[in-house]
Amino acid sequence: MPKRGRPAICIVLSKSEEDFLQRLCRKRNSPTTEVKRAKAILLMCEGHSNKDIAKKVGFCAVTIGTLRIRFNEMRLAGLSDLPRSGQPRKVNDERIEELIEKTLHSKPQGATHWSTRKMAKSMGISRDTVSRIWRTFGLKPHRADTFQISTDPHYVDKVRDVVGL
Repeated sequence: MPKRGRPAICIVLSKSEEDFLQRLCRKRNSPTTEVKRAKAILLMCEGHSNKDIAKKVGFCAVTIGTLRIRFNEMRLAGLSDLPRSGQPRKVNDERIEELIEKTLHSKPQGATHWSTRKMAKSMGISRDTVSRIWRTFGLKPHRADTFQISTDPHYVDKVRDVVGL
């Protein structure tokens, strides 16, 4: 009975590619998905069909077909997961810049420094977002970087009492 569908892309490996894939399959600390992909590519090289490879490796036949095309285009770079787009950012660069400026150059009314909750309420964004931005830029408004003299009018007298002991 003749085969139906489009013909599968023939995969031919160089000696270095084959060695790399076999080493990857033998390594104990390799990511499981990369090992499965490597095994699938080695089976493709031997001429197995997508369905046979899918049964042996544990992927579906469509995934094997996609892997065959991807490996043919990208070679060994196609083994790793491709970057995914993810959800688009909700806070743009201008808002981030505004938040950083506000953090560095102002203080909330009646407080010595910004907290994530106060800043979030002031900016109209979530406190997790504020925390993430502060962490990214290494901002810690609750920590003073310099020595600060007390504003207490009796500070000098108190220092003399302590030091005079």
